[in-house]
Amino acid sequence: MLSNHKLQVTLEEIKDISRIDLALYSDKGKLLASTYQQKEVMEEAICLFAGSMAESQMLSGCHFFKVLIDSELEYILLARASSEEAYMIGRLAVCQIRNMVSGYREQFDRNSFMQNVVLGNMLVVDMYNKAKKLHIETAQRVVFIIEVSGKKEGEVVETVKSLFAATARDFVTEVDERSVILVKDVRDISSEEELAKLAEMLVDNLQMEAMVKVRVGYGNQVELLQDIARSYQEARMALEVGRIFYAESQTVSYSRLGIGRLIYQIPSTLCEMFLKEVFGDRIPDDLDEETTNTINKFFENNLNISETARQLYVHRNTLVYRLERIEKALGLDIRTFEDAMLFKIALLVIAHMNYQKSLAEQENGEEEQ
Repeated sequence: MLSNHKLQVTLEEIKDISRIDLALYSDKGKLLASTYQQKEVMEEAICLFAGSMAESQMLSGCHFFKVLIDSELEYILLARASSEEAYMIGRLAVCQIRNMVSGYREQFDRNSFMQNVVLGNMLVVDMYNKAKKLHIETAQRVVFIIEVSGKKEGEVVETVKSLFAATARDFVTEVDERSVILVKDVRDISSEEELAKLAEMLVDNLQMEAMVKVRVGYGNQVELLQDIARSYQEARMALEVGRIFYAESQTVSYSRLGIGRLIYQIPSTLCEMFLKEVFGDRIPDDLDEETTNTINKFFENNLNISETARQLYVHRNTLVYRLERIEKALGLDIRTFEDAMLFKIALLVIAHMNYQKSLAEQENGEEEQ
């Protein structure tokens, strides 16, 4: 049902044009919106009119109108004047409200349909039959998941809708308490870079307008309706893998997860076996800040000792000493490509193992409570 706020705004706009006061009631006599102060209780009169056969009538100096949607009584409208002009304005207001409600219901049906498509709750045959009735055409689409940090407020959904729901080609819906789903028509977007910019724009707008911290994950482009569910699952995996390996990134693309996606799907037993083979009993659970910073800079500079030393503001020999100390502690010489690659993969595996361990501890804690 339309919000009372939207109904109030509509009545005020009509009054600004016509100078006729209007009031809108439910079929049970509850006041929903009004442009004037109510001085008398109208509930009894509203209910009597609602139960009558008349579609409009004059009573207590007001024109009463029924607002029927699909032949069912939805609202009672009052135009506070007895003139012929008030009658015409009331009829026009009824048409406006009826069109608003019908448009809202159609959009609600479309969003409800897309929500079921996203979750894979429909048979393919039913999916295309329903899409035809709702005038939803086949197109290239990508699913974006906007994950809110903390409790999701209604303002988040409204902000996303204001950005995209104005066009019938895009869909904004919800499937849980922490995220908003955007099914975006990407026929006008030709590259991965444009998708990345769109995800960044979502983050920036929500942080500025809704004042919330969000992360955005998105899947691959799909064309068939039944494949939208796959793009949604890819977006979910992008967020999940991103939490482990790309914690600093506010936007994560499934297509750019790289080796992190592979490691995420490896069973814990195989991860433990791999770490045992690489480190033996010297698995580096917690490296100190200096060592971590040295390793990261060394990898960022493609194993270039001189450039790494310059960026760390240390002498070249100091850096060599640190790298030799790492080799002695871990048994890997990360100055060589093979050991560096092995160590990088091992760090990703350790991050994955630690994340899974923290999840298990969290679940155990919730069960105990």
